[in-house]
Amino acid sequence: MDIFFQIGIMFIIATIGAYIAKLMKQPIIPVYIFAGILLGPILGLITGSDVIKTMSEIGIAFLLFIVGLELNINKLRDTGVAAIVMGVLQVILVALTGFWVAVMLGYGGIEAIYIGMILSFSSTMVVVKLLSDKGELETLHSRIVVGILLIQDVIALFALSTLITLKGISAAFILLSLAKAAALIVLAYLSSKYLFPSIFKKAAESQELLLLLSLGICFLFSILVSYIGFSIAIGAFIAGISLANLPYNIEIVGKVRSLRDFFVTLFFVSLGLGVVLSSFSRIMIPLAAFLVIVLIFKPLVLMIISALFRYTKRTSFLTAISLVQISEFSMIIAAQGLASGYVSNETFSLMVIIAVITITITSYMIKFESGIYEKFSRPLALFDVKETCENLQYLPQELKYDVVLVGYDRIGYNIFKMLTKQKKSFLVIDFNPDIIKRMISRKIQCIYGDIGDSEILNRLDLRKTELVISTVPDIKDNTFLLKKVKRENPRAIVYLTASVIEDALILYREGADYVILPYFLGGEKVSTLIEETQGDYRKVSLTKLEQINELKKRIELEHEHPRKA
Repeated sequence: MDIFFQIGIMFIIATIGAYIAKLMKQPIIPVYIFAGILLGPILGLITGSDVIKTMSEIGIAFLLFIVGLELNINKLRDTGVAAIVMGVLQVILVALTGFWVAVMLGYGGIEAIYIGMILSFSSTMVVVKLLSDKGELETLHSRIVVGILLIQDVIALFALSTLITLKGISAAFILLSLAKAAALIVLAYLSSKYLFPSIFKKAAESQELLLLLSLGICFLFSILVSYIGFSIAIGAFIAGISLANLPYNIEIVGKVRSLRDFFVTLFFVSLGLGVVLSSFSRIMIPLAAFLVIVLIFKPLVLMIISALFRYTKRTSFLTAISLVQISEFSMIIAAQGLASGYVSNETFSLMVIIAVITITITSYMIKFESGIYEKFSRPLALFDVKETCENLQYLPQELKYDVVLVGYDRIGYNIFKMLTKQKKSFLVIDFNPDIIKRMISRKIQCIYGDIGDSEILNRLDLRKTELVISTVPDIKDNTFLLKKVKRENPRAIVYLTASVIEDALILYREGADYVILPYFLGGEKVSTLIEETQGDYRKVSLTKLEQINELKKRIELEHEHPRKA
């Protein structure tokens, strides 16, 4: 079959599947793999192709290039030690357990090592996307999760460079690999500090040249890395890191992302093409055993370590269930093992099936995390810590508040200023620990927590509260808050926030007094501004200066405006 036809049919089927998944609000990556299984093992329309294999490898290189570009060590701030220890220990314990179980099931030594490593990593791409969609990236448990994933990505890159030569591995080889990696990192650092800033400053004048230069550096590092015996994916990752601190990295990410999506789709579809549909009875026991390791043992390890760092049972639980899947790196390692002859077709197919199952389960776990936590809250008492590291609050003995403000960032910041100006007594609830620390330093009544947590809401005395304002656009959490307020104090006025019109109408039906729709506020503000200024340039200029000063203050507070990459 013509290669153009093969790629065309792959994208047609993948697009149809992705569209249906989007309508049904399902994860897309498993759909791509299913498309490959349908086109290859089931229908036999497409067989393995060197061209498709090469293009999928380029896709992974682009994926890791962007991961490197977006790598932010500051994400380890506040959770650095915990994230590093949890990331390293979890990988070691899960890899050793996976290896031991694989050996007990009759797998060979090298194949068992591959299986252990494959099961130990979690997906940065899937988890960050799901947390971002829920608006939870700034929560404490999400910061811990992202920190763990960053550590895992670094370990996975080292695994990629060493697993391929397991049969000939030695202490000298490991030292040589480390020396090569160190040399590449030094080269990337020196280039990033002394060479790239001046080159990119000139190139940034042309958007086309900016893209070409970025891709050129990506391929340059990939070629260098390939030449000394590492995977091209590692070279792309190092190239991304070398450009991460440039002021143009956001533009580069935006331009490369479309190319990445094209090639990454090919990669996940090609994974499905490589699946061998053997008898289910042959893989049933290994499948069940490995799923237990990923879905039960891995989160259990994370919860125990998290409790040792004195995080609450809720933070420990939400951290753990966010990581119950295997990674895109796991799939790269599996594909590399298959190509090198270390992993059999049946084992590779088994790992792909595990990826589909665990990624799908993760999407539901994160989507319904609050409800799942409530159901398992009592058994989780085992992980209760008397003195936690999360006792972030300022509640004076004479506690009094006329207003409860849920969510300080962005919209809440303006409401906070208004309440302060009016000298209202108010209580702030936020799930960003940095915000609560600032509140505590200013002796402002505050609690660290999430209104989706019934334990937080049960601490509130709303009987004398005049006004409750939630700037969190979560329909379930807002409904929960609304019912509690109306039950305890029917006279209180409740302002809630929604991200879509349908949610706003639901909240109005439930009894909300006013629903804020953030994306409509801008238009309302501009129309009011036009009406007030009436073409008066002086008034417009004054408004402009006020907004510039306001934006500078928000930068100091580390507020970010949502943007589409």
